Amino acid sequence: MTSTDTATLYLHPDRNLAMELVRATEAAAIRATPFIGRGDKNAADGAAVDAMRKFLGTVNFDGVVVIGEGEKDRAPMLFNGEHVGNGRGPAVDIAVDPIDGTSLTAAGRQNALSVIAVSDRGTMLDASSVFYMSKIVTGPEGHGVVDLSQSVGDNIRELAKAKGKPVGEMRIAVLDRPRHEGLIEEIRAAGAGTRLMLDGDVAGGINAARYESRIDMCIGIGGSPEGITTACAIKAIGGFMQGKLAPKDDAERAGGIAAGLDMDRIYGADDLVKGDNTFFVATGVTDGGLVEGVRRKGPIIRTESIVLRSKSGTVRRVIADHVAAKWLEPADL
Repeated sequence: MTSTDTATLYLHPDRNLAMELVRATEAAAIRATPFIGRGDKNAADGAAVDAMRKFLGTVNFDGVVVIGEGEKDRAPMLFNGEHVGNGRGPAVDIAVDPIDGTSLTAAGRQNALSVIAVSDRGTMLDASSVFYMSKIVTGPEGHGVVDLSQSVGDNIRELAKAKGKPVGEMRIAVLDRPRHEGLIEEIRAAGAGTRLMLDGDVAGGINAARYESRIDMCIGIGGSPEGITTACAIKAIGGFMQGKLAPKDDAERAGGIAAGLDMDRIYGADDLVKGDNTFFVATGVTDGGLVEGVRRKGPIIRTESIVLRSKSGTVRRVIADHVAAKWLEPADL
């Protein structure tokens, strides 16, 4: 192999990288399971963070955490700028969320995931200075049809036309938050139905883009980290996504501008994550529409994960059985 070949190899994540990363999301999901339904979201997140960090350290890559999770609610986190991996492989940007849906986990509700997204070094937008983002996600039919600058009703009607279905059959996923009361009213006034999410808008966005899902659109204000992570997945499955940063006050707006972010710009998926080589890996913590949660089956623990890669356009599902005694404390067995 020539030096040029070697240089090219290390510019892009290896094709097997995602299958290595899934070990980290599996570990995070498994270690969080003793805390499901126990009411302590930080304990669940802390266990998941520790497990993910440990396993990421064994992966053959040089990752820099561009999008960490936890800062906005003072939870445990893999921090922005942290180097992960053993440093001997491809140089990549990484977005991590050891548990997307800590409140869901603590309450024992559905749709909690452990998530990692990866792209080539320097391609992932660093939106860490602004914690929230207005987002809209659809399947491929949304290209050239849906736009954040349009009204919600127009977006629903235009997407319904593109999909060839009545507006009354459209299902729109929205985080169930007080800030979305007006948005929910607009969706219903347009004649569509809502699917209210308690948390976990990464799964909501991906489900809106999947061809076999009953969700047609995911819309509303959610976390910027989740937005970048979702963009990696959307690029892999050919969906449509836009995001606009939503600073909570003037100080955060000024901080975002100082960091080089454009508060008035509508970012497309290719702006949020550049290039055609993204990975998205998620393992279910609790059951949901995307993947099943961690399950105990006698002496083993079963996990289900989804692995997406944009360059090849592949979607893989990984079901793995793990010996429980190797993962859980005796009190949890």
